[in-house]
Amino acid sequence: MIWESVLLAVHVLVAAALIGFILLQHGKGADMGAAFGSGASGSLFGAAGSANFLSRTTAILATIFFLSSLALTYFASTRGPSKDLMQQGVMQKLPETPSKSAEVPKTESAPAQPTPAPAQDAGSKAGEIPK
Repeated sequence: MIWESVLLAVHVLVAAALIGFILLQHGKGADMGAAFGSGASGSLFGAAGSANFLSRTTAILATIFFLSSLALTYFASTRGPSKDLMQQGVMQKLPETPSKSAEVPKTESAPAQPTPAPAQDAGSKAGEIPK
């Protein structure tokens, strides 16, 4: 659907803008420096105006992000059931095992006899290895 693609693009752009606006905001400790004449008080938005602008914009972007998340969830849930891995559990993907009656009966045989070691040269140390 075209609306789902548009909504996904808006969602990603709002998420990036929200990250940017959060990183632009000052922490609580930055106001103390501005009160004592620090150079940070002459910022881009003024001494007191930045808090209102940035906090309001962040709140609006967070609301848009929340609503777009809900809308994307709705689109994903109303899509018809598909046969992909996410729709089926792991246990449903296992191959069927044959029943016990279909197994080949095991024949009992004599245990295998160890093969004799090859003849060793008289001067070789290979025959001295304990077994």
